[in-house]
Amino acid sequence: MTKKIIFLDVDGTLVNYDNYLPDSAVEAIHAAQAKGNLVYTVTGRSKAEMYPPIVAIGFDGYIGGNGSYIEVGGEVLKEATLSLAETTKIVDWLQSRGLEFYLEANSGLYASHNFEERAQPTIQEYSQRKGNREDMTVRKAFPDLIFDADLYRDDINKISFILEDYQDFLDAKKAFPQLQAGTWGGVGERALFGDLALGNIDKAVAVAELLTHLQIPVADSFAFGDAKVDIPMLAHCGTGVAMGNGGEEIKEMADYITASVDDHGLWSAFQHFGLI
Repeated sequence: MTKKIIFLDVDGTLVNYDNYLPDSAVEAIHAAQAKGNLVYTVTGRSKAEMYPPIVAIGFDGYIGGNGSYIEVGGEVLKEATLSLAETTKIVDWLQSRGLEFYLEANSGLYASHNFEERAQPTIQEYSQRKGNREDMTVRKAFPDLIFDADLYRDDINKISFILEDYQDFLDAKKAFPQLQAGTWGGVGERALFGDLALGNIDKAVAVAELLTHLQIPVADSFAFGDAKVDIPMLAHCGTGVAMGNGGEEIKEMADYITASVDDHGLWSAFQHFGLI
């Protein structure tokens, strides 16, 4: 069998939105690797958010920050960050509008002064929308969040901020045209968060760079995801798989729809495609 490479989104794909990691997913990954296949995570999470239970699985590498960071077998292949000047400008802009935020870096997640208090109802709403428990807190969602640190940094790959109104996203997009502006936690005016990151970077770009580096044909690649941000990755890879708990947009474009995270979707799809 030709060696395959498998790219897994994390939230909503490897784990559910309550951070539950099914044993079947871990078993599927290990079984796929035992057959000589490679398994990489491709996530919006920075390295600081790759908590021990996920790292302990033993992936062959990691793509983080929605494509701004690539690690292969413990070696850094790519690390693209906002400059100190860019981060400073964004932080000052957000603070001038009274928007709470957190900075995402491989070194940690750095929160604005009032983020925990302001984010509590937003995080709870986000969790409920994903069908998870009602007692989700900021500390549970971000267990290693760092408060009262210097927010003017040069190691940031993405900045997420709470939307008081959808206009905040539109204004951020206008204020920082050279950057990539996005939203998450909902579509359009239902979005809960906005984010800003380097332009011309996404999961598909990073996957393409990694495939070239490893000299693996696109046809031998599989991508798994559940959200709109995963669509470019699924479109680029040889086979794109949407999770059963995924949004309608990704299900419509996927080559295959598996079961949800909680219903052992990874194991089922790995088995379906002969990866295990």
